[in-house]
Amino acid sequence: MSPAGTVEFEEPPERVLTILPHHADMAIAAGHGDAVSAMLYSPGYNGEIWSKFLTHLDGVSADWTGLPGSWNPSKELLYELDNDLHLADPAYMTTMQGWGTEDVEEIGENVGPWFGNTLSNANKEPPADWADDYEYYTLWQIFEKVAQVFQAEARYDALATVHNDLVQTISSNLPPKDERPTVAMVILAQSEDSMYVYALNGPGFLTAHTRPLGAIDVFADVQTESTVDFEALIEADPDAILCLAGMSDYRHVTKVRERLGGDPATRTLSAVQNERIYTQGGRNQGPLMNLFQLEMTAKQLYPEQFGEWPTYTEGAYPEIPEDEQLFDRQRVADIINGDF
Repeated sequence: MSPAGTVEFEEPPERVLTILPHHADMAIAAGHGDAVSAMLYSPGYNGEIWSKFLTHLDGVSADWTGLPGSWNPSKELLYELDNDLHLADPAYMTTMQGWGTEDVEEIGENVGPWFGNTLSNANKEPPADWADDYEYYTLWQIFEKVAQVFQAEARYDALATVHNDLVQTISSNLPPKDERPTVAMVILAQSEDSMYVYALNGPGFLTAHTRPLGAIDVFADVQTESTVDFEALIEADPDAILCLAGMSDYRHVTKVRERLGGDPATRTLSAVQNERIYTQGGRNQGPLMNLFQLEMTAKQLYPEQFGEWPTYTEGAYPEIPEDEQLFDRQRVADIINGDF
């Protein structure tokens, strides 16, 4: 897989380092979640988010809270961790302070190989040293290759079938384009009346749960991850607002509802008036998060087609009546646990 190239293992790796949670999610889906021994980016925060989804899969969990994590880690730390595999994008690693291509190669030769792809999250431009050979993949293409590392091809095939069926269910029941809602996906700034806006329909696996829904992005002409002020939001007046990381304490969706509803200017927004401010989960989603987020966002944007999304206020991903679920939780759990 680009950019790491080919890796070979006689047995699945027992100790795996990750940077972002999409690769750790893949290890769990492949039945090897216990192999994740380090996560460089905020393991406690990501563990909090993922556990709120995975609680609905019997026998499946993501206990990342106590994992070693250090943004811009030293090479000494990676030597000390001594992982069999760095399930991470080596090109992305060189965007960290103090890390160059030669440092990544040293760790790959002396500790364990690199294998991962992160810049496919939004098909971002790679660092210069990697630009010639960098390739972009879908989320599920990356997972297919990661599953091969863990010798879990059968699990991948079974989960891919669940995913394909879910996407087909959604695509075949979408209303005509002129009947779809206008939507903004945002993170509110903490100290001023502005927000970061994120693409709904752009390339990459960050939008793997919103792009299939074909909603109208009110900020489609604004560069993703840039900021707009409240005036721009009022002018756009989306039918629904999706709050990234809205299940985390720091960016909780209830805080967004209170803030927008308590401001005389923003309380006139259609999304506020119609109580259509919704939570999202993890941005760097893996295959398991993707299944849940496809279901939740389909219900949030198209309740008439896919059933109402329960108003989320706290706790885990809400309980959905079995006859209103868009994918079979027990089937997914059985696949991960090897009982299929």
